Amino acid sequence: QVQLVESGGGLVQAGGSLRLSCAASGRIFSNYAMASAWFRQAPGKEREFVAAISWGGGSTNYADSVKGRFTISRDNANKMVYLQMNSLKPEDTAVYYCACRLSNVIGVTPQHYGYWGRGTQVTVSS
Repeated sequence: QVQLVESGGGLVQAGGSLRLSCAASGRIFSNYAMASAWFRQAPGKEREFVAAISWGGGSTNYADSVKGRFTISRDNANKMVYLQMNSLKPEDTAVYYCACRLSNVIGVTPQHYGYWGRGTQVTVSS
């Protein structure tokens, strides 16, 4: 199986930056090319796609709302996936989830991903 643990969330003022990390473990993650993604969910709203990256890192996809501000990256040797978030806005406030799927093809809906972390809270104050 795959275990995912997010970290790096917190409280930041609008315009600030945070870097989220996702640590992966498990035999499957070591043996398969798995695309990874970040999703977020604000109170009372559905979980929404933020960014995704292929196993090799050569393909990425971003939600329009974060393009130019967020950057997804990965370090397969250390089983890590990152989300650098700059120019944060109050509307970025949400619980952020790391996800992986047993495919190297990027997906943009939660249904594409079978492995999830528990999330990390990001709060942006105005």
